[in-house]
Amino acid sequence: MASDQNDSGKAQKPGFLGRLFGRGETSAPAVEEPAPKKSWWERLSTGLSRSSSAISQGITDIFTKRKLDRDMLDDLEDILIQADLGVTMATRIREAVGKGRFDKDIEPAEVKQILADEIESVLAPVARPIEIDGTKKPFVILVVGVNGSGKTTTIGKLATYFANDGKKVLLAAGDTFRAAAVAQLQIWGERTGADVVVREQGADAAGLAFDAIHQARAAQADVLLMDTAGRLQNRTELMDELEKIVRVMKKVDADAPHAVLLVLDATVGQNALSQVEIFGKVAGVTGLVMTKLDGTARGGILVALAEKFALPVHYIGVGEGADDLEPFTARDFARAIAGLEA
Repeated sequence: MASDQNDSGKAQKPGFLGRLFGRGETSAPAVEEPAPKKSWWERLSTGLSRSSSAISQGITDIFTKRKLDRDMLDDLEDILIQADLGVTMATRIREAVGKGRFDKDIEPAEVKQILADEIESVLAPVARPIEIDGTKKPFVILVVGVNGSGKTTTIGKLATYFANDGKKVLLAAGDTFRAAAVAQLQIWGERTGADVVVREQGADAAGLAFDAIHQARAAQADVLLMDTAGRLQNRTELMDELEKIVRVMKKVDADAPHAVLLVLDATVGQNALSQVEIFGKVAGVTGLVMTKLDGTARGGILVALAEKFALPVHYIGVGEGADDLEPFTARDFARAIAGLEA
């Protein structure tokens, strides 16, 4: 094999073939530029891809080169129910698509637009960011939900959101049985400059809530965000503990908690309906936050929840970052789940 050295033993610059096949001089590996962060719309579309892909493919399969008939509407209704939009909403969309269109050609794009419009009409009245009443100081927000729904992470993101808005925030680590949740909340406290009320592991969460409100008052905090232990809605003894937290809060402030946010995991589908119903009865849920819209989500359930309960949907989360929680926007959600462009 030919050498890349001349007769004097000195290395010479590799020729074309040497450069082509990687012989000769070595150079430092190129530093890859970090991929630009996707826009909120791109992240939302990706988060709803499981639902939107199934719906879009179903619509394309049904409404291609055929005149509209009852069987096609039956098939559409089945697809929407399977996508967790609920029977009531599926029936409503079926009727909207069929109105005045029987025995006429209808394109998939037209069906998707009708779908988006009907979903938006249901979601628009509930798309309301949480409003902090400045006359209530601290404004107490109790955050509830089942195990693994993302409560603690959501609290951290909300703390960031409120701190960036110039509000003084206090956090209360009410999940006293899970050391990891306490540690996670303390990290968020450091990031946001918020003090965190902590007690020993296994301490009474209701007692912590009592102390946290007094501490928030003393610190003149604008917002108190209280975490709670994850609890299954069908465990009576755990729901009784949550009811006790609410009861003790009211001993300090008759109006507290001023907001009760139920954090829902978007991957659970129909189980979210019973969560909203039972947590609503026990804790008086005032608004919803939906997390984990990560591509495996069954996002259609949010439409069913809005249609059945009409509770405000304050925020949705698409990732773990502090900026991955955004105020809920009905139009964006409706168009993303229908597979349309922004």
